[in-house]
Amino acid sequence: MSTPRTQRGASPVPIAYLMSRFPKLTETFILYEMIELQRQGARINIFPLVREKAAVVHPDAVPLVQSAHYAALSSAKVWASQWYWLYRAPHRYAAAWVRAILGNITSPKFLVRALATVPLAAHFAREMQRLGVKHIHAHWVTHSGLAAYIASRLTGIPYSLTGHAHDIFVNRTMLREKLQHAAFVITISDYNRRYLSELYGPDMTRNIVIARYGVDLQRFKPKPRVRNPKLFSIVCVAALELRKGHRYLVDACSILKQRGIPFRCTLVGEGEQRRALEAQIAELGLTNEVVLVGGQTQPRVRKFVAAADVFAMQSITTPDGKTEGMPLALLEAMAMQRPVISTPLRGIPELVRHESTGLLVNEKDPKALAAALERLYHDQDFADRLAHAGRKLIETEHSLQKNGETLLRLFAHSIRSQTGPRLAAAAAVPSAETAA
Repeated sequence: MSTPRTQRGASPVPIAYLMSRFPKLTETFILYEMIELQRQGARINIFPLVREKAAVVHPDAVPLVQSAHYAALSSAKVWASQWYWLYRAPHRYAAAWVRAILGNITSPKFLVRALATVPLAAHFAREMQRLGVKHIHAHWVTHSGLAAYIASRLTGIPYSLTGHAHDIFVNRTMLREKLQHAAFVITISDYNRRYLSELYGPDMTRNIVIARYGVDLQRFKPKPRVRNPKLFSIVCVAALELRKGHRYLVDACSILKQRGIPFRCTLVGEGEQRRALEAQIAELGLTNEVVLVGGQTQPRVRKFVAAADVFAMQSITTPDGKTEGMPLALLEAMAMQRPVISTPLRGIPELVRHESTGLLVNEKDPKALAAALERLYHDQDFADRLAHAGRKLIETEHSLQKNGETLLRLFAHSIRSQTGPRLAAAAAVPSAETAA
């Protein structure tokens, strides 16, 4: 494995990372991907579109927050960058605006965001030139993907994208153009790759690399379960959003209580569904059984998962089409050798293989979820077999280190080539130089 370098022995070339918000408590997959890339020798420069004002910040994010390149749309430096491009590359700058407006004109929401994104992207582009950035990578193909596209058009620096879930399933405004111009596109599951192939044809698929979420196998180690026969412990780690399906988990807990199963269900996360869940919990008489503990740092999350007998996440598809890609919290629970229960949405069955690495129940079906929980309560040997198989799968297919190595190969190939698409083969077949 080699890091992106201009030539052997030279310092690593800076890589720009774009995302919509940073530091976002629920997007640890981006945080720890960047940390792993730095550990392997890459120089990561972070360009968030928005500085997240979070009440809770992961301790590991603090150094990255301090070095991130934040910029306010109204700042003098952002407007100075607009004049810079108008003077240095007026045709490219005008073309970037035209493409952003025409590409988003069918979606009023995206058009408004584009009007804010283009000036920020132009400023980031100037900063990237100053820093000597040779490759741009964006997580989420919506607004941060547009910023990468614009910065690339202005500077000629190649860019790549990682597509996750709602950014490819819900609103696909300008998606084809962003994918076509990318040096390569990463997605997190076979399902996503097939989905994009069906939308845009097999030619597009050749440019798509599957790089699954990675878990730090040293941080998320198996923890011996200290079983309490008097209390079955359930945990769910997820933002309190509609697509996470908490209401169906709470309904399942009500069924468990009716059946006389002693349990405690801990919901770790924060979001707009808190009040609705609090009301539901009170209405069902579950205030002693179901506990909302809010957003937590990763060390605290690991403690909650380690104390649990089972991890349950009843993900659903919302009326507006939002759903899961492959929840990282599921991977982390499996890495800690906890049996998991989820739903067969999108890429989840590639991870939670029914009756092998976990259990799957239909979405919006609290009775089926309650039955699965009760099964693991009564059959702890079966629960242990699921947990061990889950950990093995994470070790084999979801190592954060392997994920970082794949990304670095792709970045290095893009930097060497300095050309556009069709670079995906670099991830699967390392060159002699990469393998050296």
